[in-house]
Amino acid sequence: MSASFVVYIDESGDEGLQGGGASDWFVLSAAVTRKSTDLETVKLVDAVRAQLGRAPHKPLHFRDLRHEHRVPFIDRIARAPLRAVTVLVHKPSILEPEVFRRSHLLYFYSVRHLLERVSWLCREHRREGDGDGTAEVVFSNRSGMSYEELRQYMQLLQGRETSIDWSAIRCDQINAFTGGRRMGLQIADAIASGFFKAVEPSQYGHTEDRYARMLRPIVYHRQRCYQGYGLKFWPREVASALGTPHFRWLKEIYAERRQSLQRVSSL
Repeated sequence: MSASFVVYIDESGDEGLQGGGASDWFVLSAAVTRKSTDLETVKLVDAVRAQLGRAPHKPLHFRDLRHEHRVPFIDRIARAPLRAVTVLVHKPSILEPEVFRRSHLLYFYSVRHLLERVSWLCREHRREGDGDGTAEVVFSNRSGMSYEELRQYMQLLQGRETSIDWSAIRCDQINAFTGGRRMGLQIADAIASGFFKAVEPSQYGHTEDRYARMLRPIVYHRQRCYQGYGLKFWPREVASALGTPHFRWLKEIYAERRQSLQRVSSL
C-alpha cells in the first residue's frame, strides 16, 4: 500500500548562531496533506497565482511577495484541508551554542522535533483503507546539504529514545525537491515564513503577526492545546521572551483550551 500522508517541509530564517546578520529565530514548518487528495489540495497554489495575476507554473516565494499578496495566499492555506506543524528556535536562548556549530546540526535537531509532532498527527488521523498509515516526507532542497546524511541521522534516531512514532515515519520515504517541482513546498514555505514574520523583528524593531493569527485553523492541536503540538518553541529558556508584547498573538490566539473562533478545516 502507498503512504497515507504527504509532508512538505520548508524553513525561514537561518542557522547562524551569532553575528554576521544572522536572524534570532530559525523556523521549520511542515504542511501535512492526505495523499489521496494531495494534488487537489496543493493546487491552491495555482488558484493564488491566478488571483495575483502571476505567470502559470512560476513558484510563489513568500519573501518575494508584497504584504497585500501574502494575505490572500495565507487565507487560501488557512481554509485548505491540511495541517501545519511548526518548530520555532530562538537561537540566543540556546545555552550551549557550541554544540550546534557542526554543519546542519541545528537543522537536523529541528527536523527531529518537527517529525515527532508530525508522526503524532499522522497516527491520530489514520483511516482504514486509506494507505498504510505512513507519511511521504518531502523536504525543500537545500544547497550544500546531503539528504543521505539526513536519512542516516534519522536511522540513528531509530536506535535512540525519541518521541517519533516510527510506524508513521520511514527513512526510505524521505526525499528532497525544489518548490517548482512540488507545489506543496510553496505552501510549507508560506507557513514557515508567516510564523517567522511573527517572531523575528524587522530592522525597525517590528513584527507582523497577522499571518500567524490567520493560520490558526490549520495548526495541529490536541483539545485546543497548540503549544507543544502544532507550535513547538525551543529551547525552553525562550519562555522568558514569549511574554513580551511581540508575542501577544500567542496568548490571544494559541492559548490552551481556547474556544474556537472560526471553523477548523479538516485533514
